[in-house]
Amino acid sequence: MTVTLADVAARARVSPATVSRVLNGNYPVAASTRERVLRAVDDLDYVLNGPASSLAAATSDLVGILVNDIADPFFGIMAGAAQTEIGGPGDGSGRAGGEKLAVICNTGGSPERELTYLTLLQRQRAAAVVLTGGAVEDPGHQAAISAKLAKLADAGTRVVLCGRPPLPGSGAVVAALAFDNRGGGRRLSEHLLSLGHRRIGYVAGPLERTTTRHRLEGHLDAMRAAGLGDGASAGEQERLTVHGPYDRRSGYEATLELLRREPEVTAIVAANDTVALGAGAAVRDRGLRIPEDVSVAGFDDLPFSVDAVPALTTVRLPLFEAGARAGRLAMGKEAPPPGGIATIAAELMVRGSTAPPRV
Repeated sequence: MTVTLADVAARARVSPATVSRVLNGNYPVAASTRERVLRAVDDLDYVLNGPASSLAAATSDLVGILVNDIADPFFGIMAGAAQTEIGGPGDGSGRAGGEKLAVICNTGGSPERELTYLTLLQRQRAAAVVLTGGAVEDPGHQAAISAKLAKLADAGTRVVLCGRPPLPGSGAVVAALAFDNRGGGRRLSEHLLSLGHRRIGYVAGPLERTTTRHRLEGHLDAMRAAGLGDGASAGEQERLTVHGPYDRRSGYEATLELLRREPEVTAIVAANDTVALGAGAAVRDRGLRIPEDVSVAGFDDLPFSVDAVPALTTVRLPLFEAGARAGRLAMGKEAPPPGGIATIAAELMVRGSTAPPRV
């Protein structure tokens, strides 16, 4: 026999409306009453009808977390941290009441899939949406995303950007937590320049991504400040930059190309730590040593970077902390930053993969 909300109300000696308030978490209820309702839910093994509940309420218990690639630790760490905050009160009781179902939506880096997932979440009346990672720098896509997020927000969905810059002119976003990719890229290249490197190859990410542009701009800012990015040297910097996906294979192939273009290169800066692993493999396959012959540096400070041999010099982004904050903001557990925008600092981590160039 199916247990109904009325059965729970009778067991807890409250009205059906009170049971609904406890389970939906949309109205304050006395602690003793809430405890009685949750005990009745457990005793009767009552399961809330999610679709019916979402029709009656402004939003459902669903929260979408959009990532480019869940297999990439950059996204996995943020998504996992956000999901922990979204899941509920975390009292270990296993009881219903206020929890949300966080669903990871893997876009594969496709702008079309990103829009499709947002549409599906809109149809499900998602309580919140968290978009992670860099955005595609295409005006048409950005306009479509802004319009879609505005519709979600109008329907009561809380929208949070994590590791993604704010959208121009979009008031639909509760908060945008943007990493200081430009500052981190600048400090990383300044470190190599301070060691005496002048021929520095750069393995960049995909051309159309905001993360790619900001990290590369930071690198070029440092090179220009050292007198290596203007005039004739600007062409050399372009020659020493190769774009590709954020994966190991890209790092390997791009580094081989850079070493072909400029055999005297003394350092390789990679778009992220995964790319840096490929770069390091290419350097070794050319019979060169790290860092004695070629220094290698990455970005993100993913968990494996400290265990690379030698340990990888990189830029640390607080991925877990950013993801957890995004989850709290999505659930309304934390007040948005002033103006809805927060820039998250990047920290240079100097390790054994960088050293002064050989004279």
